[in-house]
Amino acid sequence: MTASSRRRPVFLALEGMDGSGKTTHQGLLADDLRRRGIAVTCCRDPGDTWVGQRLREILLHSRDDLQPITEALLFMAARSELVRRVIQPAMHRGEWVVGDRFLLSTVVYQGHAADIDPEWLWSVGSRAAHGVLPDLILVLDLPVDLAVRRARKQDRFEARGPAYQERVRLGFLREAERHPEVIRIVDATGDVEEVQRRIRHEVEHVLERDPRA
Repeated sequence: MTASSRRRPVFLALEGMDGSGKTTHQGLLADDLRRRGIAVTCCRDPGDTWVGQRLREILLHSRDDLQPITEALLFMAARSELVRRVIQPAMHRGEWVVGDRFLLSTVVYQGHAADIDPEWLWSVGSRAAHGVLPDLILVLDLPVDLAVRRARKQDRFEARGPAYQERVRLGFLREAERHPEVIRIVDATGDVEEVQRRIRHEVEHVLERDPRA
C-alpha cells in the first residue's frame, strides 16, 4: 500500500487578490506535502483543461466588457470541467488537491465586488462544481496597494482600479467571517518563508483532525 492510499484525500484552495502569492505558495505547499509522503495534484481555476484554458483567455484578457453574470457563468463552466477532469480523478486516486482559486473567487469578484447575490453564486456554483468544494480555503490577505505592487501583470479584473479591489478584499474577509469552519485568513504581508509557515500551520489542523490525512 502506498503512502497516499492510506490517507483521506483532501482538497485545499488558496484564494486572494492577484499579488498575494497564491501561485508561489501553492508550489511550496505541494512540495512540503510531498515530503510528508502525500501525493499532490495542483490545479488552477480557471484552466488546466482544454475548455478551461480557452475560457481563461476570454475571462482574463478579453477586450470586451463582459457582464458580471456572464463572467460568473463562464467561470462556473470552466470549473465544472476542472472538477470532472482533474480534481475528482486525483481525489479518487487518493491524492490531495491544492488549487489556485475555486468557487470563493466567483462569490467575491462577481458577488461582493459586482453586486450579484453571493448566496445565489454559492448555490449555483456548488451545483456547477458537482458538489465538490474545498475542505479548507486559505485566503492570502494583504492591503490593496501592496497587492498591486506585487502583482506581476494586470488582467481585466486588476485593471478595474483600487475601489474595486477594496470591495474584493472586503468580500474575502466577509466570507471568512460567515464560514470560519472552512475559510481561514492568512496574513500575506511578510516574506515568502514567513507566509508559508502560516499556511502550513493552518494545514496542520487538517492533519490533526484526521491522522490518516
